Amino acid sequence: MIMQKHILLVEDDEAIREMVENYLTMEGFNVTTAINGEDALQNCLQNTFDLVILDIMIPKLNGLEVLKIIREQAALPIIIMSAKDSDVDKALGLGLGGADDYIAKPFSMLEFSARVKAVIRRATKYSSQAEQKQEVLEIDNLKIDIVNFSIAKSGQEIKLTSKEFSILKLFVTNRHRVFTKEQIYQMIWKDAYYGDENIINVHIRRLREKIEDDPSNPQYIKTLWGIGYKFEG
Repeated sequence: MIMQKHILLVEDDEAIREMVENYLTMEGFNVTTAINGEDALQNCLQNTFDLVILDIMIPKLNGLEVLKIIREQAALPIIIMSAKDSDVDKALGLGLGGADDYIAKPFSMLEFSARVKAVIRRATKYSSQAEQKQEVLEIDNLKIDIVNFSIAKSGQEIKLTSKEFSILKLFVTNRHRVFTKEQIYQMIWKDAYYGDENIINVHIRRLREKIEDDPSNPQYIKTLWGIGYKFEG
């Protein structure tokens, strides 16, 4: 069974938001909506998306600010929408932190859908190729073999449980991205999360004890209090 691609649609114009949401839903996408920049960033913390469709002129935080913040956290494909060419130029001109594509308002839904599918297709292909190429990751004194589920620190093999390695793999293949405890539980245990933090805390503590030089002052697995964890390095 092919999983639905999850799209975050950020648009404050109700008519446009509903039109795009309804069309993409009919096309088989799972769509979450946000009406301002703050809602968009909160959604990115709480969910995993395959694509963000981002209007530039949104309240609280404008689209360019949201774009920069998302780019600092994750390599997530982003399409921007704007009626102003100058905004499009800015968003595409942010170097590696820029948008993946843009759609100028007004637009036809056929063109819009085609651009969405093309960006997701490119991102999926790139992600697959990158994962195949990076079977062994070297981070400082850590050497992590993603395929063979093995890890060595300064040349010495470290024994991890399957869950510990799965958490580590999630972190190192998404470096600098923030994961909530709910996201970690759902991705690793493949089950609904009911707020029991203890199982996550125990696994993170054991993982730190095995890979960190000083587990009480971790270099790699960083805690973002009230939010979750991210991997630095």
